[in-house]
Amino acid sequence: MKIGPHRIAGRVFAAPMAGIADRPLRRLWRALGAAYAVGEMTTADPRLRGSAKTARRLLADDGQGPIAVQLAGADPAMLADAARYCVDLGAEVIDLNMGCPVKKVCNAASGSALLRDEALVARILEAVVAAVTVPVTLKLRTGWSPDARNAPRLCRIAESIGVQMLTLHGRTRACGFGGTAEYDTIAEVKARAGIPVVANGDIDTPQKARAVLQYTGADAVMIGRAAQARPWIFREMEYFLEHGSPMAAPAIAALQPLLLQHLDEHYAHHGECIGVRSARKRIHFLARGLRGGAALCDRVNHIEDAAEQRRAFEDFLIESAARAPFFEYIGTCSVAFAETEEISSARDTTKEQPMHSAFESAAGSSQATAMHPSEACA
Repeated sequence: MKIGPHRIAGRVFAAPMAGIADRPLRRLWRALGAAYAVGEMTTADPRLRGSAKTARRLLADDGQGPIAVQLAGADPAMLADAARYCVDLGAEVIDLNMGCPVKKVCNAASGSALLRDEALVARILEAVVAAVTVPVTLKLRTGWSPDARNAPRLCRIAESIGVQMLTLHGRTRACGFGGTAEYDTIAEVKARAGIPVVANGDIDTPQKARAVLQYTGADAVMIGRAAQARPWIFREMEYFLEHGSPMAAPAIAALQPLLLQHLDEHYAHHGECIGVRSARKRIHFLARGLRGGAALCDRVNHIEDAAEQRRAFEDFLIESAARAPFFEYIGTCSVAFAETEEISSARDTTKEQPMHSAFESAAGSSQATAMHPSEACA
């Protein structure tokens, strides 16, 4: 697929999670198969450009491009100015956030709060598209609430203005990250769109990625939370999409250099004081569910020195590899995924059962819940 002049080779993208998808993590994701990675959400407010946090978020990636920066805001002129500023810094794609459900973002009339004002959405898109020569893309949710899913209409507006890619999360703002995602709205948007459409939400296995692509017709999938614990999920998904069979489990010895390099880049990017503390969360996600992971998490929680924290993580990897060549998942965190059934015929036109139920039943998920569409947080 293409985003403007940029050709994207794969179909599995990394999500721009604020406070998570920083430059070091995007580099790791790319090294492990992400075909495209958008920078973490950044405010368009020019008063905050001098802050250390905003400056770090606007640092251009030096990995594989294109360099995509995501902006959030509610003022068309301010967003247009921020887009020009980012392009001057090296951005090759400007992504607009109209999907973040976090209260402090929505309370500022930004993120998914914009979905309630279609006229303002149009003014923002017109201003930003006119302000820059690089492609402008849009990430949004299906609507403000389950009874107000207006994403198909908003996506038509966006395409008519000149937006060049749409990423749609299969939940409404009212649902936050609760419940399960639905994909009917994404399928509807893709059926009408003449530009690439990316599906996002609850895509956490290679089998689920294939099922969502088949059902929605989307051009790619975007992975967020699942990639924090298993950053190699991108290449696993790409392999499954190409070959139709699971990729061999990644060997700890093969992953160790990349994971340790990632920690080094994390400390360098954030500085030792912030880096050591923020790396705790990174290590927690990687170790969650692994044999010996709880002890590692407890240990790193009490370390304030970057070199000592890195050694603790390295020791964990060495000890794990000595027990077995692959990571050992224990309890309910076992990474054993059943083959997802073909669901192209599972769409229920009567809407008596939401699409997410069909997916969860096919995947055998323990999170599957039966609910009427009017109750679904999607």
